[in-house]
Amino acid sequence: MNVLIIEDESIAARRLEDMLKEVAPGWRVLAVLDSIESSVEFLTAGPEPDLIFMDIELGDGQSFEIFPRVSIDAPVVFITAYQEHTLKAFKHNSIDYLLKPLNKEELRAAIDKYQKVQSLQKKQLQKIHAQNES
Repeated sequence: MNVLIIEDESIAARRLEDMLKEVAPGWRVLAVLDSIESSVEFLTAGPEPDLIFMDIELGDGQSFEIFPRVSIDAPVVFITAYQEHTLKAFKHNSIDYLLKPLNKEELRAAIDKYQKVQSLQKKQLQKIHAQNES
């Protein structure tokens, strides 16, 4: 599983990365990005992540500004200190919205939710393929 972290606070990014190693040890962090610009560049050129952990308030604006600039198909777990962005977040591929400071239980629940959604999608695709073959 390849994940991308978009977080401009280095301590928060490192904490998230450490928690991911504990909660999802087989997962690989493709990159830790700290701005809208670096995120757009990576998402345009780099490998597509399976899941994105995205802070909303970045040094060069809100991460919502990334979406009109690049196509993002990966689900997003938004992480922020602010509750007021919840509705907007769910309009942008969000599968969860976690408030800072993060804790392992909430992170684990977000990962479990992601895995359940992926499993359901896989089952639906298998059904569609089976129906098309018959």
